[in-house]
Amino acid sequence: MDNMFDTGLAQRKSTLGDAYVERTMEAADDFTRPFQEAMTAWCWGFGWGDDAIDAKTRSMMNLAMIGALGKMHEWELHCRGAIKNGVTFEEIRAIIHVIGIYCGVPQALECFRAARKVLDEQAS
Repeated sequence: MDNMFDTGLAQRKSTLGDAYVERTMEAADDFTRPFQEAMTAWCWGFGWGDDAIDAKTRSMMNLAMIGALGKMHEWELHCRGAIKNGVTFEEIRAIIHVIGIYCGVPQALECFRAARKVLDEQAS
């Protein structure tokens, strides 16, 4: 488990940024720390820790799935990570188009709003 946690922590930092991950881990308390540690090991160590799929493709998959679920706070966070992993403006737009087709126009509009916020941050 320790190796999976270490792998996950490195991958999580690589995608979401050192500062964000360190703030999140430091903010964890006795109530939330076990979840943060397990999620880091499971999601980022087990789920992202192999070379079967590159980080860019995983980020694109995440945007589609999280967008489909309508979890916009997480979508915005992973949009930043996707850009860091090399996902382009055009690819983000195409992902949102697919979300609109399969999940509906209102959900695509939510994704466009979140993406606009992230893209505007990137431009400034």
